[in-house]
Amino acid sequence: MQLNSYLSFNGQCEAAFKFYEQCLGGKIDESMTYGNSPMADQTPPEWHHKIMHTQLTVDNAVLMGSDNPPGMLFEEPKGFSVSIGINDPVKAERIFHTLAENGTVQMPIQQTFWAERFGMLVDQFGTPWMINCDQTVA
Repeated sequence: MQLNSYLSFNGQCEAAFKFYEQCLGGKIDESMTYGNSPMADQTPPEWHHKIMHTQLTVDNAVLMGSDNPPGMLFEEPKGFSVSIGINDPVKAERIFHTLAENGTVQMPIQQTFWAERFGMLVDQFGTPWMINCDQTVA
């Protein structure tokens, strides 16, 4: 079994995933627009360039997403965070600060009783993130 996060956007999926690709050091493996899908003739022309499905692979983890289908009500994400576990505190700091650009920091990245570095934020696209770097074992 593999559990993956699937993010929905209100028209900014392509920009968000290009940002995540750069920030996380991953690669967008696949991306399909509504206009390039078998449903193109059923999709309003203004949505043809929007993302129907995309997939980003970082190491052996996968993050997927799409623009909310046309005609469906978009709701901001609530009640979850995409959690990243990183072993390198310098990399954890870099990823946190990059994701936080033009976003909202909920908890600055810092040492906690359970982690060498931990922080929470909502990025510029409305996606909530938690960055966790476990304490090093001596």
